[in-house]
Amino acid sequence: MTERFDFTDGAQFDPGFIAHLNAFVPAIEYTYRNIYSFKNFNQKKMHFKMQYNKILNLIESYTGFYLGCMLWAACIKDMDKPVLNNLCCGAEYNEKETVEEVDFIRKYLEQFEKDTKYYLAQAYKTEDFTLKILDEYEEFLKVNKGFTEVKNTSDIKLNKEMLPLSKEDRELILEKIADVVETGNFKELYPLNDKLFAKTAAV
Repeated sequence: MTERFDFTDGAQFDPGFIAHLNAFVPAIEYTYRNIYSFKNFNQKKMHFKMQYNKILNLIESYTGFYLGCMLWAACIKDMDKPVLNNLCCGAEYNEKETVEEVDFIRKYLEQFEKDTKYYLAQAYKTEDFTLKILDEYEEFLKVNKGFTEVKNTSDIKLNKEMLPLSKEDRELILEKIADVVETGNFKELYPLNDKLFAKTAAV
C-alpha cells in the first residue's frame, strides 16, 4: 500500500480533495448574478466570455472529484479500518438533499450548452464521460445513503457497475490520488475511470 497515506488508525473519509474545491452551486450562482447585473447584451456576453474557462474548469474539477471519491472508496473498502472524519455519519438520510448538488450540475450543464451558443455563438456539448460520472456518483450517494451509516470501510457499498480492482490497480489509483491531493488537478484522475467502469470516452 502506498506510503503516501497513513492508514494506521483508519482511512480518512476525504483523502484531501475538499481543500482544492470551490463549491459548485455558490460559484455558479455568483457568476450568473454578475452576468445578469448587466442590462446590455454585449456586457453580458463579455462577462460570460471572461468566465467561460473558469466555468469549464469547475465542471472538470467536479467530474474528477466525483470520480476520485468513487476511486478512493473502491481502494479502501476492503481494508477493514475505521472511516475517520466522516461528518455525515449519524445524520438523518435525506435522498433529495443528498443528490441536490449532482442534480444542480446536471441541469446546469444543459444551461451551459445553451448559454455558450447564446453568448458566444459556439457549440458546446457535454461529454458522455461527464454524464456517466454524474450518474454513477448519484447512484453511489444513494446506495450509501449519503454515508450516514458508514463507520467502517466495510460499510462502504460500491455501485453494481464498478469493476473489481487488482492490487496493482489499487496501488496505481492511490498514487494518483496522492498526486491530485498535492496538485489539485482533478482531471489527472480521468484516465483511471477505465479501472473502475467499463470504458467511457473521456476528454
